[in-house]
Amino acid sequence: MFNPMSERVLALAGLVQALAQVRRIADTGQADAAVLGTALDSVFRVDADSPAEVYGGVAAVRPGLVLLRDYFEGGNNASPAPDEQLPRLALAVMQLERRFVRDDEMAGRVHAGILAQSAAAQRQGNTHPEVLSALGALYSETLSHLRPRVLVQGNPHYLGQASVVAEVRAVLLAAVRSAVLWRQLGGSLWDLLLRRRELAAAARAYLG
Repeated sequence: MFNPMSERVLALAGLVQALAQVRRIADTGQADAAVLGTALDSVFRVDADSPAEVYGGVAAVRPGLVLLRDYFEGGNNASPAPDEQLPRLALAVMQLERRFVRDDEMAGRVHAGILAQSAAAQRQGNTHPEVLSALGALYSETLSHLRPRVLVQGNPHYLGQASVVAEVRAVLLAAVRSAVLWRQLGGSLWDLLLRRRELAAAARAYLG
């Protein structure tokens, strides 16, 4: 029998995985190449046939599934303490997404901007500095004007560098992509409050 939580949890994993990467970039100036690639892949896979395909397969969001399991189950001795800023960032992105999808003109601009970078992403790779810069600029020109703004804390040394800021914004765009997918699959904030056990069970099922 089809279990909608199984698909929703993939979108949620994509969201928290992208935001964990945002936090890493803001703190260290460095990204995990594989996780960054997954995030940017999701931005360009606009017409994927399934939630798993958005990310290039379930294995690509395993780090996000682990994060979800640990958050929903209160962590465990084998895992580091969860980042307390991640839930706040996730809530901010979900609130931002609700405003974004109601703004048809902005949604159209973002869609067109992503399509405009597709050829460069295929030619140079979706994590190429020029692609990251273009996606970061797209976020800055559109989503960053909506409220509430997503405020990212980190090391001022890195957040003062244009290339790092562009990378953070590009990954925030990926986080919004996952938030859109979460909503399209029927996800809501109520799920996070009332259906934590089901989400945790769905994450565990994928992790094996």
